[in-house]
Amino acid sequence: MLLRNELNDFISFLQIEKSLSDNSVKAYTADIEKLINFLESFHNSISLKSIQLTHLKEFIEYLNQFGIAVRSQARIISGIRAFFNFLILENYIDNDPSLLLELPAIGKKLPVFLSVKEIDELQAVIDLSKEEGHRNKAIIETLYSCGLRVSELINLKLTDLYFDLGFIKVLGKGNKERLVPISDSAIKEITIYQEKFRKKLAIQPQSENILFLNRRGKQLTREMIFTIVKNLAKKSGLNKNISPHTFRHSFATHLVDGGADLR
Repeated sequence: MLLRNELNDFISFLQIEKSLSDNSVKAYTADIEKLINFLESFHNSISLKSIQLTHLKEFIEYLNQFGIAVRSQARIISGIRAFFNFLILENYIDNDPSLLLELPAIGKKLPVFLSVKEIDELQAVIDLSKEEGHRNKAIIETLYSCGLRVSELINLKLTDLYFDLGFIKVLGKGNKERLVPISDSAIKEITIYQEKFRKKLAIQPQSENILFLNRRGKQLTREMIFTIVKNLAKKSGLNKNISPHTFRHSFATHLVDGGADLR
């Protein structure tokens, strides 16, 4: 069964190489067995080398749903990291999926992220018969495919779009500019939004260069983006407490799972 032999080797490593106490070994074993049971229940056909950061985050989220305390989550994550570090040392695997698995701050839960399937489901419930539907779809696609903060999204300008080069220019924290790759699907949705919604608006002064606008031709607020995301989550039946920043976490998680360099 998945990881059972590797777990036995890990236990021997802890006992012989690390000389840990019986209680410490039992604690490590119990935590790794929780992960194994989760993977066998929800990802039964997965192989050892196919385990990704996404699966580990799903596991921690699973623990959240059962009310596992944050301190206990932190201990379990430390155990998972130690286990995968052992697998690397023993050449069971080539890449460590636990490297970006964050320890939760005490009193805080781990950030929520969405699977690709869940993002697709959110987009599927957008009502494209309404003109703002095309805007909302472009917003979701841009948040996710570019990994933007909500403040970066609402301040995105028409003159920041370099679609011919496949980039957008973003003004981030500390007024630092950066170039961000933009997907073909995001370019497509933004172009449709401009044709079907934005160009029909009576755009207000000081908003002429702002990309995403409300029905009155004014710049969208942070609150409006939160409302759009919350309404889509409710409409799709998504049982997660998400925000616009959730797409940024999802973007980073999926990049790493896709083989992107950690930096």
